[in-house]
Amino acid sequence: MRLLALDAATENCSVALLCDGEVVERGAESGKAHSQQLLGMVAEVLALGNLSLAQLDGIAASIGPGAFTGVRISVAVAQGLAFGAGLRVAAISTLEALAFQAYAMPRAHSQAEAHAASAPPVMACLDARMNEVYWGCFSADARQGVRAETAARVSAPESVLLPATICLGVGRGFAAYPNLATLPGLELPPGAAAVAPRAQDFARLGALRFALGLDVDPADLQPLYLRDKVALTEAERAARGAVI
Repeated sequence: MRLLALDAATENCSVALLCDGEVVERGAESGKAHSQQLLGMVAEVLALGNLSLAQLDGIAASIGPGAFTGVRISVAVAQGLAFGAGLRVAAISTLEALAFQAYAMPRAHSQAEAHAASAPPVMACLDARMNEVYWGCFSADARQGVRAETAARVSAPESVLLPATICLGVGRGFAAYPNLATLPGLELPPGAAAVAPRAQDFARLGALRFALGLDVDPADLQPLYLRDKVALTEAERAARGAVI
């Protein structure tokens, strides 16, 4: 499987090339420079793999949630590259990619987990700004990498609920809102609160989706926004007591 993966939905912009199980990845914490850097990273990883777009089997695209502009860039670039090369795409959410990454992280096992038949669910969490987080809970799945246990949501941190008595946490939402780490039953592996989505995880998840026939025409690729506004009004900021 030869697959290009790209993500510009969060502050960590990254691109990866998966070729016969090996991954080459490039990334940068580039803020608002995603649009300038993304295509350069695509060209770099393709050159390192000595491949052209036409030689790929498909593209794994980040659809969000994340920053509105970044999500649009991810989807638009994936569509443009796929249309130009006649490729199909696999849609992967940033929360899925975070959960997939969490299962590869080292962690301490509690006594209760020692008796569990499988790995516990993962709560993936990103800072959504405006005093909110994007979050969702997932379980490990041998066929498709991760399986959603809850719908992806956007909510105030105090409204987050865990679906299980033991749940791993991952993502920068935990760094932005440290009180989330005190949720009963939540375990944060070392470094988990600093983790951002990586293109290599989109690539590996994308390969699994292609193998299952879950790829789509690029015209059908849709962004996952979760909310329809990018800023609070002055009245809303005053009501929340927030400084945005």
